[in-house]
Amino acid sequence: MTINEPPALLVEPLVRAALAEDLGRAGDLTTDTIMLADARARGVLSARKPGVVAGIAVASMAFRLLDPAVRFEVERPDGAAVGANAPLATVSGQARALLTAERVALNFLQHLSGIATLTHRFCQAVRGYPVAILDTRKTLPGWRSLQKWAVALGGGINHRRSLGDGILIKDNHLLLLNQKEAVREASRLAKSGAPVGMQTIVEVESLEEVAQALAGQADVILLDNMTPAMVKKAVRLINKRALVEVSGGINLNNVRAMAAAGPDRISIGALTHSAPAATISLELYPSTKGRRRR
Repeated sequence: MTINEPPALLVEPLVRAALAEDLGRAGDLTTDTIMLADARARGVLSARKPGVVAGIAVASMAFRLLDPAVRFEVERPDGAAVGANAPLATVSGQARALLTAERVALNFLQHLSGIATLTHRFCQAVRGYPVAILDTRKTLPGWRSLQKWAVALGGGINHRRSLGDGILIKDNHLLLLNQKEAVREASRLAKSGAPVGMQTIVEVESLEEVAQALAGQADVILLDNMTPAMVKKAVRLINKRALVEVSGGINLNNVRAMAAAGPDRISIGALTHSAPAATISLELYPSTKGRRRR
């Protein structure tokens, strides 16, 4: 399956903002002070540990924005699984541009590869069970398209991209309804008011609320912070009358037990908000000595 990267219209402003933030008011004083203006360099981006690559295209953009003539050759494309010390890409161009863009390029590449790698680990952990691993909206402001792209590259499924992408009734919605059977009533209202073809999802915390969600004809029942044993009971009660999603407290130690309980999907906020950065380096080498411009 081809996974398209987010459009440049969304990504380029993020990269430009990151470069502007790093340059500050004075620019790259270190590089501009000691590096000859016409010096050229080449470098290799390498993964120090095994993982899944995400962000190569964004790293390339960071370099090209400072040196449009930079040569960026991809060795391992976005979505590729790589081993330790695997070369990901080679880059060559103006030494000043490569040095100045280095940190920004690595920040994007390390963070996004970390998300793809963690997602892949979760997918591998539930291998053999017919369950999907989903992300959430727990993303960095402005980074959602990139972070969800990285999840997809790691084998996960994107949940709602925005509040308009689906109806998801959560605990605070239910509290504010202030009704005895809030889950049933919220599910009924959502079902009657949802656009044609749109799923209604309701979050529940007990088997009693599961019964209410079924009475309200929810399409997806989200079991929040339940143990695998409780999930198993809920799955039996639902009996395929709705899709079953679980969330809350999911980690690599318990996700397989959760999958064995029989849900259709598992949503995990940690994929985007807590993924450790991948260990990726850029080693630069001089390709010409250059001459300082007067």
